[in-house]
Amino acid sequence: MFEQLKNIKDKIEDIAEDHGDKISDGLEKVGDFIDDKTDGKHSDKIDTAVDKAQDYIAGLGETKS
Repeated sequence: MFEQLKNIKDKIEDIAEDHGDKISDGLEKVGDFIDDKTDGKHSDKIDTAVDKAQDYIAGLGETKS
């Protein structure tokens, strides 16, 4: 089972490395969508969450380099 989890982790890192920019763009769009739906009431929190998620994805991609 541990080997399967390691394989999944490796695949996720590969995806983050290969498509991190697309994932980051998607996170930005989702953040903008949510911000629009909440009429900007939580912009700071949404921006912070998007930034953290983008940093996490970037970090996953870097682990394979």
